[in-house]
Amino acid sequence: MSTWHDYFKEQGHAPDWPYPIRFDQEQEIDADVLVIGGGIAGCWAAISAARQGLNVVLAEKGDTVRSGAGGPGCDHWCDVPANPLSNVDPDEWARHMAERPYCNGIGLQIQCRENYDTLLELEQMGGKVRDSGDEYVGAQGRDEKTKFMISPRYTKVHSYVPVDEKTEGKIFASNPEGKLNNVVIRVWGSTFKPVLKKECQRLGVKIFDRVMMTSLLTENGAQGARVVGATGLNSRTGEFMIFKSKSTILATSGAGSIWLISTELGGYCNMMSRTIAGDGTAMAWKAGAELTTMESTGIVRIAVGYKHKWYTGAGDASYENVPIVDANGKRVPFPIQGWVDAGYMVPSPEVEQAVREGILKGEYALPFYGDFPAMPEVERNATWKLMLGEESTTKVITKTFNDAGYDPSRDLLQSYRYIEGNSLAQWREASYGGGILVDWDLKTSLEGLYAAGTQMFSPEDHSYAAATGRYAGRKAAAYARQVGEPQISREQAVLEKARVYAPVKRSSGMEWKELHAGIARAMQYYCSEFKTESLLNMGLGTLRKIEEESVPLLFALDPHKLMRSLEDLSLLTYAQIVTHASLARKASSIPLNFQRIDYPALDPPEWRKYLTLKLENGKVKAGELPLAFWGDMKNQYEARNKDYTGVYKGK
Repeated sequence: MSTWHDYFKEQGHAPDWPYPIRFDQEQEIDADVLVIGGGIAGCWAAISAARQGLNVVLAEKGDTVRSGAGGPGCDHWCDVPANPLSNVDPDEWARHMAERPYCNGIGLQIQCRENYDTLLELEQMGGKVRDSGDEYVGAQGRDEKTKFMISPRYTKVHSYVPVDEKTEGKIFASNPEGKLNNVVIRVWGSTFKPVLKKECQRLGVKIFDRVMMTSLLTENGAQGARVVGATGLNSRTGEFMIFKSKSTILATSGAGSIWLISTELGGYCNMMSRTIAGDGTAMAWKAGAELTTMESTGIVRIAVGYKHKWYTGAGDASYENVPIVDANGKRVPFPIQGWVDAGYMVPSPEVEQAVREGILKGEYALPFYGDFPAMPEVERNATWKLMLGEESTTKVITKTFNDAGYDPSRDLLQSYRYIEGNSLAQWREASYGGGILVDWDLKTSLEGLYAAGTQMFSPEDHSYAAATGRYAGRKAAAYARQVGEPQISREQAVLEKARVYAPVKRSSGMEWKELHAGIARAMQYYCSEFKTESLLNMGLGTLRKIEEESVPLLFALDPHKLMRSLEDLSLLTYAQIVTHASLARKASSIPLNFQRIDYPALDPPEWRKYLTLKLENGKVKAGELPLAFWGDMKNQYEARNKDYTGVYKGK
């Protein structure tokens, strides 16, 4: 029996719900440190806090063994300038990365100073980070002594796009000879998440899988007060969970589907998992935490509708050293993410335009292909087996190709560039733009609440999530040691319980997909390519109408659909925040990918600043911070981490 059709044909009815239903029942859990989200950042936070001997609880919406954007794997441990093969100083590399406007200098400094230690700890747990089996001897970047596999990425500067000669020729004070920077290591990331969960269990972390967290609890139930716990829903039993904690760490990522829903077209095929629904950001917002850069969004280039999935087309990320040729075998002048072009991943706008014009003139024949057979065997194997074989969702992709008879030593691999068309400007995402504002302890603006990974504003990648999660865990643990027992407001928990269960009190009305579609449509119309004061206010009005008229119709017949319904409410809150932030910025901005028709000036001096938003007494309050508000990164980091001991040596 392999399909629903087969099941119905044989059984004649839908299967019974396989778990006991416990709607309205409660479970209370006490913790010193509560970690919300069991992805890469969340697991590291839990491990780090548990090493301090505290009672740590981890709540995860999925199954911690593979949950999160990095759960299936990763192939690059990026921006690790503290590794022994690096030719650039960690503090200087962090400053270089922070030259980008609207970045997170705090997180970057932590990443550059601590992610090599994090990698070594991962190896201690059983993660594979070296070519210990000598499978790739002879590959460029492989070091025989350490067995590390250096990637060509960022070998000159931190950029995906080719830069001008002056920028590319940048000389780092710590690398005066201009050697390759060697700041990215190729890794076997599919081994990481299982060993992280195993380490959590070994340290006694209490893991609650399949629990969606729904709200933060504050002292006396007051907005802006100290966070003393959270509430959640078991998505299999429907049980209501109340967590009481001395400190809490949010690590649930951003939101991936505010402008999109395409489940009926090609399955759930957006870039981000549906579970990345903005839950943590929505919870923090309602509790009164400060957010920033929420106006920054971008067009989804892939995986929408029938567009190809990331990594299935030659030329996508991780296709290192793969030349691109046209249908006649003519080389296309795109960067190959290799040693010859400093690992650049995408062509410059000038090259992109020249190739497009060449296609129209007949100089290049579509489709394009990745010329794997032209590569040296060891480089081909490193890309196909290690890079593509270890990245987040690519094991199944390479297996599918291999099972179908694909042989990279013989066969070209098709690229979908140009032939599938461009994404609409209304197909957007916000996952790597805004987020929760943090200080040098990764503490939010609320006492007792910390954030890590892509939960924070302007986040980065896998190693960033790992390093900041590890850091947040020890800071939250230190705070938990010095504060008194938390006291939750029973009234606040009761109100949240009523909100959570409202959809299951109805047997008809509007299901979660319809509500999600309405939110997405409103954002496509009023907060996408064309932004004006009038359109954005119409958007807020539409979202308010959805909240007042559609949300009361929302119904769910089982715990899983209830979880999806609650995700919709998180998406709705997130959409409202983005729209408020878009109204607050009265200028356009290139680095924020933000355009206002009524304020067309690009990055005028008076608007080169972070805009902050928070709820205060139920009202949206705007603020601002200067660029580089974090101060001297090296000095600030060292002043707050005098007790840092490096790689963990405990039991």
